[in-house]
Amino acid sequence: MRILQALVLALVLFAGSGGFACAQRLILSVSQPEVLITSNFAGADLVLFGVVEGVPDADHRYDYAVTVRGPQESFITWRKSRVAGIYINTDSRTFVDAPAVLAVATNRPAVQIAPAEVLRREQVGLSRNIFVQRVGPDFADVVADDPFRLAFLRIKQADGLYSEEPNGVLLLSPQVFRTSFRIPASAPVGTYEVEVKLFGQGQLLASAKTSVVVRKSGFGQQIAALAEDHGFLYGLCVACGALAIGFGANFVFRKD
Repeated sequence: MRILQALVLALVLFAGSGGFACAQRLILSVSQPEVLITSNFAGADLVLFGVVEGVPDADHRYDYAVTVRGPQESFITWRKSRVAGIYINTDSRTFVDAPAVLAVATNRPAVQIAPAEVLRREQVGLSRNIFVQRVGPDFADVVADDPFRLAFLRIKQADGLYSEEPNGVLLLSPQVFRTSFRIPASAPVGTYEVEVKLFGQGQLLASAKTSVVVRKSGFGQQIAALAEDHGFLYGLCVACGALAIGFGANFVFRKD
């Protein structure tokens, strides 16, 4: 009996100290779960709403980190060096399966949300995301100040494909939030993963995911499907079309 009483007392103390933080659950809703790319597509602005379901933490505030990751692709970053008076590409680094689009938003600067090791583990922020590089025969994620890594992030941000908003999450109430993110006009088709992480007292309390599908519409989608499903036929049609245009142009503009 004493053992049972001690166990009940321990559970009560554990709950009172915030030990049941995992009871929180995130419910997400995105304004446009599917984006159609047409011939005049100039990008899309989407809105994400979220609600924390569960016992609210009355003593401490909630913090939110929203990360949008596009389809994975491989990218090559080159280093230029001066050789014989001119600058040429002399070294490169391949980033394997990096997100084509990456957007991060938080309700306040990430360093105020959680300790550095927690932020790194949860990949909150562009500088803390893992970007696997091919270094010779090996694959690794190097240090944050690696010049190739910094150049890669700088180029992606300049192209509007990577972004970070330290005050991009608006709190409508302690348990309700909204944020917006953009699908750039140059974004590739595929599934975009939207992940939200809930923090309290510097620790991860809950996380949830939703997704947005970006696909081509109309004739462009039919051409893309043909190229993907019937590559040989698509290549043959392109070659024949190029030959027909060449013969037609030669016939129209020939000089007799």
